[in-house]
Amino acid sequence: MGLTHLELEVGNPANPEITEKLEFLIDSGAIHSVIPILVLERLGLTPLGEQTFRLANGGKIVRKKGWAMFRYGERVGVADVIFGEEGDSTLLGSTTLEALELGLDPIKRELIELPMLM
Repeated sequence: MGLTHLELEVGNPANPEITEKLEFLIDSGAIHSVIPILVLERLGLTPLGEQTFRLANGGKIVRKKGWAMFRYGERVGVADVIFGEEGDSTLLGSTTLEALELGLDPIKRELIELPMLM
């Protein structure tokens, strides 16, 4: 199985003109995206709280959590973001994909547009 990477702009919803481009590994099994804490701090983002996460090996970790703006071409969305610490991968989770009205085809490992339902 191949890995799918995607370059996105990340910003502060309160100041969307200032962004940073990052390359993400799309992790369709992750709910939230993970971005290095230093990048989020440069963008002026501050944590809103903490959350405990279970790891694939059964362990648990606690990470800070907040919101970030994501831009992919003309698509813009706001989603929860985890403040990644040293050793954490930069991941794009499912809620960020949904905020951008995108999904991941698990067979072709390609992005697909999601139909937006009301």
